[in-house]
Amino acid sequence: MTKDRWMQGTQPKAVVIGGSMAGLFAALLLRREGWRVDVYERIGAELAGRGAGIVTHRELFEVLARAGIDTEAAAVGVAVPGRRVIDRAGRIAGERTLHQVLTSWGHLYGLLKAAFPTENYHHGKTLVEVTEAADRVTARFSDGSAASGDLLIGADGLFSSVRSQLAANVRPGYAGYVAWRGLVDERDLSPRTRAELCDWFAFSLPPGEQMLGYPVAGANEEMRVGARRFNFVWYRPADADHGLADLLTDIDGVRQELSIPPTRIRPDVIAAMRRDAERLLAPQFAEVVRVTAQPFIQSILDLETPRMVLGRRTVILGDAAFVARPHVGMGVTKAAGDAAALIDALRARPADLSAALGKFEATRLAFGAAVVRRARDLGAYMQAQIATAEQRAMAELHRSPEAVMAETAVATGIAA
Repeated sequence: MTKDRWMQGTQPKAVVIGGSMAGLFAALLLRREGWRVDVYERIGAELAGRGAGIVTHRELFEVLARAGIDTEAAAVGVAVPGRRVIDRAGRIAGERTLHQVLTSWGHLYGLLKAAFPTENYHHGKTLVEVTEAADRVTARFSDGSAASGDLLIGADGLFSSVRSQLAANVRPGYAGYVAWRGLVDERDLSPRTRAELCDWFAFSLPPGEQMLGYPVAGANEEMRVGARRFNFVWYRPADADHGLADLLTDIDGVRQELSIPPTRIRPDVIAAMRRDAERLLAPQFAEVVRVTAQPFIQSILDLETPRMVLGRRTVILGDAAFVARPHVGMGVTKAAGDAAALIDALRARPADLSAALGKFEATRLAFGAAVVRRARDLGAYMQAQIATAEQRAMAELHRSPEAVMAETAVATGIAA
């Protein structure tokens, strides 16, 4: 194809499958390039409130600005001066200066969603089929409706329907450990815990495990000290055959595959986790776990795709293409970077869609693979089994307090 529709005076149109972060970044950037864009989200209600904390990076702020989000006028998150490790006795065992901004999923999603036209965002649209013709790509949904455009973007996450149709052999793999996660209002914590945790990116490091936490916006996206929330992530080994199976067996005895709704977690599983927190964690973090009303479980997964272009007019990006373990803190930044790279490629080759998509894929495949590789290295010591000498060496390299503070959720060490 040497000449596409938008080179003939017709405004190009994109169909975006998935209305979360990756989809909204792609949609907002395309609109600013003059595209017509509609977003189709499977969930029938607003997504705000999903997830927990997010670490920001410089590239994320750059793409937010490109998308039209005024990060000066709208506070993106809570700034912290650095990191600290707290030992089992509750003493500060290490500290490192590292200025970062931490935000919540709901707050960042709200900023993006508010910038996108309501009439072009469609809820309750479950994708059932993608078909391509010479000059169009069409998405068909379970309600019988369809949407066509010049380009289809699969931004529908880890369990992508677009990817499952066009690259069915690419599936996530379990990494051998889980994360317990939760949010607590900082006003519900004791004065000592607030003082020693709530202004920092903090860690507790039981043998073979890792607990971390940091402040994020509170109710109504409040950023004031005293009105914020504290977000925690506790990584714990769980072998696939026994530990994970028990954690994901719900209150009715039904075994969930890789995730479980928080309200379906058995009370005895939560009670055992709280007892372990008292036994293993720094007392400040044990208090956080004790006070959190509804902790939830995240299976830690790896996903790496060999292709991001899945047809002549279909691409995947964000978590639909690569999912890295959370230790790099790059999930949302990577999604934003994918969207920006796609728009850059389309702008550079406006007369040749095939070449543009090829350029996008070549650039982001290498980066996505590098992020996954780095995250595996950082998380090796928390796996239920460490199988090889290389994994054992990597585990030792990244388990010390100094290494954890220096390497967690930073962009350094990622080389394509």
